[in-house]
Amino acid sequence: MVTADLSAARRIHSSLSLAAPIRAGDLSRFMRPLITALIVLALVHGGLLFVQPTNAPAAELAGDGPQVGVVFDLGGRGDKSFNDGAYLGAESAAKKLQARVQFIEPGDGSDRGAGLRLLAAERRALVVGVGFIFTDDLIELAKEYPDVNFAGVDFAVGTDKFGDPIPPPPNVAALKFREEEGSFLVGALAALVGGSKKVGFLGGMDMPLIHKDEAGYRAGVMHVCKDCTVIAQYAGVTPEAFRNPSKGKELALSQYQQGVNVIFHASGSTGLGMFEAARAMGRGHYGIGVDADQYGEAPGYVLTSMVKGVDNVVYDTIRRVKDGTFQGGIFSYGLKEKGVGYVYDARNRALIPDSVRARLLDIERDIVAGRIRVPSTRS
Repeated sequence: MVTADLSAARRIHSSLSLAAPIRAGDLSRFMRPLITALIVLALVHGGLLFVQPTNAPAAELAGDGPQVGVVFDLGGRGDKSFNDGAYLGAESAAKKLQARVQFIEPGDGSDRGAGLRLLAAERRALVVGVGFIFTDDLIELAKEYPDVNFAGVDFAVGTDKFGDPIPPPPNVAALKFREEEGSFLVGALAALVGGSKKVGFLGGMDMPLIHKDEAGYRAGVMHVCKDCTVIAQYAGVTPEAFRNPSKGKELALSQYQQGVNVIFHASGSTGLGMFEAARAMGRGHYGIGVDADQYGEAPGYVLTSMVKGVDNVVYDTIRRVKDGTFQGGIFSYGLKEKGVGYVYDARNRALIPDSVRARLLDIERDIVAGRIRVPSTRS
């Protein structure tokens, strides 16, 4: 931004460096563009006052790798989910690829696109927006800065009148996950070990992206338990629904009290309230985490987590920039690409019988082979 401001100042100075002296009567004619330019600069700076770069260690790592900028989604660092996954991927790239990474965490109520614009104006080799909320900003900036590479994690790909996906600008990598495939597996798990004919789903914002999780989860439940019921609820209809733990706890308690023993959440930090509810209800009540391994949120009450390889995807994108193989387009990551999955390790193995684990492995193979087609929309 400093570079952009200096350039603007030079243009203003150049416009005033005339061969003939300015006469008193002409002063207002020359002042008007100066005042207008100063107002524009003030507005840009004002918009960036609320954009706060984090003091992330990776941002301080020196190297000869590509300059990368990452702007976090709602909830920011510490959400123990989506944003933390992106941070880990960029941090790994800083260590292994010598990438120079700048993280930006927009403040509450700020113009989130201003962070992307700041990084694009610096002509970084790659600018990453974490979350669907940045889709429109990335499209706009990609056209404005055709020499800058952009990537959007969970980029919202639109469709044309024929239902075909609309490709992003050529310098934008739309990084998408087939989260419905991972959700299918944890849905089957919830039905197989929950000990109840009722299973729960807690969504954040009521929107198509989260409907993919619900659709896959519901289909997985029904695949192994035809007479089971899925109780699905959402925390709201705005992005704020992804960071409302108190609402998450309220909805989760309601579901547990209706006879649900296992709830899968796809709700950002709102889901932290679900884990609180599971602890409050006591033994036999479980939550399923999302995006990252969330076992640490409620040890003993987390059945598993449906994980997205956000860290791997971010790292791989930075690697392609460094290798010179980056290209725009739509990139989809599912079970086959190890883009989604579920946690099965020493901490939750006792909750998942060997017979259930074997059943899930069979289901996974069938999905990868195309023998099971997982829905991505609600019926």
